[in-house]
Amino acid sequence: MKNSLVRRLIPVFFLTLIAIFIALPPKIPIKFSIGPLNVDQTFERRKIFGRNFDLVLGLDLVGGSHLVFEADTTSLSPDKRDTALQSLRNTIERRVNLFGISEPNIQLSHFEGRDRVIVELPGLKDTAAAIELVGKTAQLLFVEFGGTEEAPEVKPTDLTGADLKLADVNFDQVSGKPTVLLQFTEEGAEKFEQITERNIGKPLGMVLDGEFIDRPPLVQEKIAGGSAVIQGQFSLEQAKHLAIQLNAGALPVSIQLVEQRTIGATLGAESIQKSIQAGIIGIALVLAFMVIMYGKLGVVANIGLIIFGLLTLATYKIIPVVLTLPGIAGFLLSVGMAVDSNILIFERFREERKIRGNLRDALESSFGRAWDSIRDANIATLITAFILANPLDWQFLHTSGPVRGFAMTLALGIGVSMFTGIYVSRNLLRLFIRGSEGKKQ
Repeated sequence: MKNSLVRRLIPVFFLTLIAIFIALPPKIPIKFSIGPLNVDQTFERRKIFGRNFDLVLGLDLVGGSHLVFEADTTSLSPDKRDTALQSLRNTIERRVNLFGISEPNIQLSHFEGRDRVIVELPGLKDTAAAIELVGKTAQLLFVEFGGTEEAPEVKPTDLTGADLKLADVNFDQVSGKPTVLLQFTEEGAEKFEQITERNIGKPLGMVLDGEFIDRPPLVQEKIAGGSAVIQGQFSLEQAKHLAIQLNAGALPVSIQLVEQRTIGATLGAESIQKSIQAGIIGIALVLAFMVIMYGKLGVVANIGLIIFGLLTLATYKIIPVVLTLPGIAGFLLSVGMAVDSNILIFERFREERKIRGNLRDALESSFGRAWDSIRDANIATLITAFILANPLDWQFLHTSGPVRGFAMTLALGIGVSMFTGIYVSRNLLRLFIRGSEGKKQ
């Protein structure tokens, strides 16, 4: 039986080692001096599958860009105004998400009779890049050329960026330079095929925001399939920005920047330091409480709690979860939930031990009887976390990024705590009791 328990805990051991490796910071300075021995090195963790697994911090911890845009809705009727503003917010959010900004905060505001959009971008300190990303409208238009050499005419076609299905960054097979691959909708593919058919041997131009993209290429043959390539003197970043703007589409109303500022991380650094101190003190008190109240069983529970912390932190890095101050609070609350489960089990164990006498039977019975309470409490908390996270984007619920971050860290913490409580701590306690009984014999 004891060998069977050891085999069950072997996966936990290796999982904990992996969690420790991921949870460690990417660089750990090691500096000490003992007599003639002087060590001054920096341990750098290797990438796994090309990832560093760094913690992703939110705006309140790492700083970023704060932009306020004013929307021109004067020409819209009241019934269309709300629709246009919501569409504006969604378009900006799509652009930011495609760019990869972690947990942006985008809100609509009505100030002194004017409609505004507040955009906060964590980690992006270059406000010029942020303005370019959010505010520029990418209008793509395909044009034909007619007339004579002396008097050329440019004729716009009915094929525009609205006919786009997808824009993606690609690379030219000959030059290796970045290009933007366009995939048209079914209707757009038909338009493109007709346009190329009637312009064989002629140039076909692509105009973006009123300017031609590179030299108009000659159409060699009718192009079916609904694909086209934008070639130009793009850098990789320029090609990526263009693809983002084309994917997101044009803004439904014009906007003007009225406020911009860079949010510093000084407050964030202080908050991180105080939160870490509070977290360490709180967890240390919890560990001490478990040992004082439950003795050796409390030590075993503390080992499970430490494994819980490592697995949770590794999970945050793997997903990754954007860590904000509310997110840290969610993690600490999940620690409390994990401890609460152990307390329920141990109190039941005390009762069952008096009734049964046999430690093994008392342990199994205490887990079984405490499980109902643990399950119901965790399910109730997970329902609350689901409502706060609002994954379906219901408009009657809160959509704040920090609130969602709190819900995410809390839900993940509860999920990990149920695994460590049901599987890890339970098998550790079984092994401990088997070992105690073996010593007595």
